[in-house]
Amino acid sequence: MTATTATTAPAGSEAADAPTAEEPAVAAPVAPDIAASIDPFSLAAAGPAAEPVVLACEQILNLLPHRYPFALVDRVVAYEPGRLAVAIKNVSFNEPQFQGHFPGRPLMPGVLIVEAMAQVGGLIVTQMPDLPKGLFVFAGIDGVRFRRPVVPGDQLRITCELLSLKRKRFGKVRAQATVAGELVCSGELMFSLVD
Repeated sequence: MTATTATTAPAGSEAADAPTAEEPAVAAPVAPDIAASIDPFSLAAAGPAAEPVVLACEQILNLLPHRYPFALVDRVVAYEPGRLAVAIKNVSFNEPQFQGHFPGRPLMPGVLIVEAMAQVGGLIVTQMPDLPKGLFVFAGIDGVRFRRPVVPGDQLRITCELLSLKRKRFGKVRAQATVAGELVCSGELMFSLVD
């Protein structure tokens, strides 16, 4: 399929929007490579179309200690150890929390959205070679806000960026979750290493 350009015609003219036969077909311009300049949180606005799978669920299970029904990360689509991770959580009606939250109107509990964000944050530090081995757990949650409900059939796109790591034991991530490009939840999560 080729695109054609239109000639310029005076306003109100019928030819203003119509391409002419004399003009050559012109291909749409190609965007320059901007991957290096992308803000990690702009990745959250991009849709799931043709995303590469950086870490599949089997690899995630090797990095995180969580197991069913608390393994809340289905795949990772962007990953830079020690800096950022972007992951997907597919929300299914078959998940156990929907039996009671709420019958007739299933909503994903906010605490599970925050837990999913924390698990993505945990992926950032799991591959850092200079960190001691151990279990990272929640130490605090700041400024978390919920913007809209998450329901079965939604796909959470979770973006986390490491803000700080102190004494190789205490860390802070900025996290956000979106559905179809719409912000669902955001905030800062703190974690600490327990021996």
